[in-house]
Amino acid sequence: MRQTASRFGRSFVTCGSAWFAFAALGGPVSAQEVGAAAGIYQKACAACHGIDGRGAALDQVGFDVPLPDFADCSFASREPAADWYAIAHEGGPVRAFDRRMPSFSGVLSVSDLELAVAHTKAFCADRAWPQGELNLPRALVTEKAYPEDEAVLSTTMASGTFVNEFLYERRIGARSQVEVNVPVGAQDAGSGWHRGLGDVKVALKHVLSHSADTGHILSVAGEVRLPTGKENEGLGKGVTIFEPFVAYGQLLTADSFLHVQAGAEFPTNGDRASNELFWRTAFGRSFVEGEFGRTWSPIIELLGARELGEHESMLWDVVPQMQVTLSRRQHVMVNAGVRLPINDREWRGTEVLTYLLWDWFDGGFFDGWR
Repeated sequence: MRQTASRFGRSFVTCGSAWFAFAALGGPVSAQEVGAAAGIYQKACAACHGIDGRGAALDQVGFDVPLPDFADCSFASREPAADWYAIAHEGGPVRAFDRRMPSFSGVLSVSDLELAVAHTKAFCADRAWPQGELNLPRALVTEKAYPEDEAVLSTTMASGTFVNEFLYERRIGARSQVEVNVPVGAQDAGSGWHRGLGDVKVALKHVLSHSADTGHILSVAGEVRLPTGKENEGLGKGVTIFEPFVAYGQLLTADSFLHVQAGAEFPTNGDRASNELFWRTAFGRSFVEGEFGRTWSPIIELLGARELGEHESMLWDVVPQMQVTLSRRQHVMVNAGVRLPINDREWRGTEVLTYLLWDWFDGGFFDGWR
């Protein structure tokens, strides 16, 4: 669940061991505001969610719906404050959660709700966990820096080729992620279509630096592409390839964002595949329907790649695309775009790219729709 377009700023103040994420406060946060946030939370939220944010006992609240543990950073750090504000403002059903989470829009002012959310976010006191504001919309090609728990089905269609890739990502602790990518493709051989498994990829990513205050996140990763596909049928490279890269994400003004990825490919057999450098960047902006509705994120990517040969040149592509959330919980989304070659178009064609993404940490695929 994520709502990138947000009314919230990113102003932090340290108070003891907690970080209080105060929204829309522009300048320094005073001790009075810190105290006010705690007071609002205690009056409006603590009866169900507990003074410590871990949730009151079920026999105390009088219902059997499990309550979240706001002190669990694995849960509390993942979503931006804007999503928590939406639930506090409109009640649980706005994100397809239980109706027992009431709407406080007629009880608390906007500023009071923002302070209550800030105090709730502060229960996660471990700064190692990147905040949900840094979980930027995913581009079609450029890798993101944020570690995820996701499943993605992507499709690439071009003249004579059709490839589905099944990607599984799992977060490890605060900063790391492991992923497995299994492609299944079809290649037009002229006399008929060759179908089968492509080259399976396994990757590990780790966040080096992040700050919701500056809006940046930086990760390093390493990927291994295994020669599991049939090279003679156009379904694989026929050689193991190592791909180290760095990925950077940056929040910008007006709900816009930037991804940058740079890396290289190193095959184990240089006679069968060439070393290659690549550079990718994606710029986008998110728009929300109404105040709490579906999120639309138009994105444009610029992709460059160059084989390290004596007479090789840089190949450039541009990829305009649109990502949109589908479920009310915003944990299922689609993206579609077109990869257009900028140069050497006489031998490089247009590709149609899509993906269907499921953020499985936020619930089952069929949960959160109504």
